[in-house]
Amino acid sequence: MKLRALLLAVLMAGQAARAAPDPAQAALEAAQMLEQASIALTEAETARDRVRALTETIQAYEAGLAAMRDGLRRAALRESQLTAELNAREREIRQLLGVLQTIETTAPPVLMLHPAGPLGAARTGMMLSEVTPGLNARARALARDLDEVQTLRRLQQSAAQTLTEGLEQVQDARTRLSEAIADRTDLPRRFVEDPVRTAILISSTETLDGFASGLAEISAGEIAETDADISDRKGRIPLPTQGVVVHRSGETDAAGVTRPGLVLATRPRALVVSPTAATIRYRGPLLDLGNLIILEPQPGLLFVFSGLQEVYGEPGQVIPEGSPVGLMPGDLPEIGAILSTSGDGTGTDRSETLYIEVRENNRPVDPETWFRTHKDG
Repeated sequence: MKLRALLLAVLMAGQAARAAPDPAQAALEAAQMLEQASIALTEAETARDRVRALTETIQAYEAGLAAMRDGLRRAALRESQLTAELNAREREIRQLLGVLQTIETTAPPVLMLHPAGPLGAARTGMMLSEVTPGLNARARALARDLDEVQTLRRLQQSAAQTLTEGLEQVQDARTRLSEAIADRTDLPRRFVEDPVRTAILISSTETLDGFASGLAEISAGEIAETDADISDRKGRIPLPTQGVVVHRSGETDAAGVTRPGLVLATRPRALVVSPTAATIRYRGPLLDLGNLIILEPQPGLLFVFSGLQEVYGEPGQVIPEGSPVGLMPGDLPEIGAILSTSGDGTGTDRSETLYIEVRENNRPVDPETWFRTHKDG
């Protein structure tokens, strides 16, 4: 319970960091998220369900790193904006500082002298009393801008170590997760895969349709029946990983290929989880789809996730909702690249793609009839 409460605090902090109007504050809150995720990683070692604890820890790290990248990007943009404004106002600033310095250093009796006598001195004093508050306000605004630039620069200088530690620790968490999954032996199974039958099915099919229709043939025996039913969640199931939809069902991609599923752009090494409790019907390489996993959340319904680098679990296992099923491919960006560009805010750092296909009664359907994808953007 303590671990889950800590992870919940990390995710809530992530939402606050992304919503924070102050770029420096957003990046600092993201750094705190990474620190909290580090604590969660330590506690995951003692958690009874290490797979679940490590899964949640990795998700917390991913949220913290995303918030950190976004905070640094906004900080860099804000610093650039302030620096440009200050450079454009350089002459005005010099004049303002000169006037303020003259007012501060001139002796009071000298200020009272005026060629037009006492009346002119009085008028000058009235004008000065009206102008001085405005000059002081502009000086204070200038000081705030200069202070903000210095804060943003210090933030970016100190971010390298935070990012380095965060990236190293999330990689450590992924390694521990793979080990914990390999050690997991308490999952129920509906069937045992026959590798020879699986190989025959793969060699005899040329399409995902053909392979999916023959899935029952890979079992070494009978497949236990199930009464699982997720129909009440239709249209509200979360996507299996954080990402941006780049191609929807029936759309043609840049290579001229049209598929019935959707394509989700993700960050490198993103964790992919099962969005519902489900039976693993197949996992491994297939045709030109790369590594994929096929999940059966209820009879007659299949979720296909392809484009993975690593896949977890064994065919026949019944996994709970939120279970890790794989990792996306790709190399994490260098720290220097993150600090210099910090992304452009348009999702160009999501360089990997996950293909999601949904099949009902062995026919593909629009995944957005089942998954919540925020069609309105």
